[in-house]
Amino acid sequence: MGNTESVVVQKRLARFRPEERPLIEGVFERLQGDGGSGKVLTLESFKSSMDNLASDSMIRRVYRAACCVESGAGTAPVTGSGKAITAATSDVSREQLVVFLADVLRGTAEERAPLVLAMSQEGAEYSEVVTREQVSLFLQDVLSSVVQILVHRERLQGWKLDRMGDISMGVKLLAEQMCSELKASEQGTCDVCRLEDWVFRVSQVAAYLELLVSEGLAVVLPNRPPLTLLPPCWETPWSQLKCLLDLPTLMFLAPQLPDSYSAPWRLLFTTQLHGESFSRMVAGLTRRGPTLLLIRDTRGHVFGAFASHAWEVKPQFQGDSRCFLFTVYPKLCVYTATGYNQHFMYLNQNQQTMPNGLGMGGQHGYFGLWLDSDFGRGHSRARPKCTTYGSPQLSGDEDFTLDYAEVWAVGKPPEQEEGEEGRGKRSVLDMDPEVQAIMEMTGKTLQSQGFREPEEDED
Repeated sequence: MGNTESVVVQKRLARFRPEERPLIEGVFERLQGDGGSGKVLTLESFKSSMDNLASDSMIRRVYRAACCVESGAGTAPVTGSGKAITAATSDVSREQLVVFLADVLRGTAEERAPLVLAMSQEGAEYSEVVTREQVSLFLQDVLSSVVQILVHRERLQGWKLDRMGDISMGVKLLAEQMCSELKASEQGTCDVCRLEDWVFRVSQVAAYLELLVSEGLAVVLPNRPPLTLLPPCWETPWSQLKCLLDLPTLMFLAPQLPDSYSAPWRLLFTTQLHGESFSRMVAGLTRRGPTLLLIRDTRGHVFGAFASHAWEVKPQFQGDSRCFLFTVYPKLCVYTATGYNQHFMYLNQNQQTMPNGLGMGGQHGYFGLWLDSDFGRGHSRARPKCTTYGSPQLSGDEDFTLDYAEVWAVGKPPEQEEGEEGRGKRSVLDMDPEVQAIMEMTGKTLQSQGFREPEEDED
């Protein structure tokens, strides 16, 4: 290995701990045993290692990217000469593999972008730009392989694929969502600079590639736990359930939550198991900590809401700016708080003068998402956007008919609430929160609030 190559490779190896470096360097010898030839690796080497974990097209993309590494000048695609890169004429040297692994596993967006450029292309000829459609197809290959790895390595965390939504549709929607962050040119193309900006902003690209390459090429580093892409699922009666979530949608929604992947998901309510009952839904979701509501309307649109706080039945808005609305089908997207108002969550029942139902965003009679207490009806009104979340109309029709709903607890449950005994005397306004809400809406000051004795904590 020449001096220049040695410097580049050594700089890449320096990103790993001393005990990790022999493992990175040893990948080459191991792959040689899987079909390598002499001082280089062939496509067959990669296929032998990745065959059970990725599609043939994805393996070719990974191999193509490794072939594009110039070990003497860092990760850079072969461009100036217009050199064709094919499995028949190209191969991967030890130095190329080390640089490739370092850039995928520990690289910067600048170093990963050329790899994405190479992997987004198929065929013999290399181009300095790719289209958004090519990137989307590349992402679909990556996401399908990630799902395959999670299944093969038994890392589903309690989720059951055969009782969940269509994976292929979820893969396509998540790829489109990730591509929506890509700032293409007016001609719809992306060069390496645009891809670098995208990889820097959309962290999932690097995470999915890291999982694919580390698992596919069996790069097992000590004291480094596997990447977590799914939250654990607890206490779910899968034999009786067919849930709206699919695995790619779950991979998208989980990192949007405050507890990300750490808190277990627990099914609280579904119309399939509990019937179309607003009272049962309310009983299931109140005092359960953060929750995720999923709805499918009769036109097939799938959408929902994340509530950051435990729900309380009261005629006032509640929650905070961590709440959001989202759509799953026909488009995967999250809509976060705009700061315009604080109408994050609303839940009311059995009142005469205030709306009864569950609402998120907007205002009374004009919610971003509303489920009426007369279960089965709801609305999503946004002309042009929901003021609280900036969301468009989520449902197929502004006034929709519910086809299916489910509620998941997605955070740490709140502490067991104190009993009524020992709480001190309650105001008449506490006994009738509807009156309190009306007074607040009309600007009346609750004079007794500042004169009550503080409630004593229990020993």
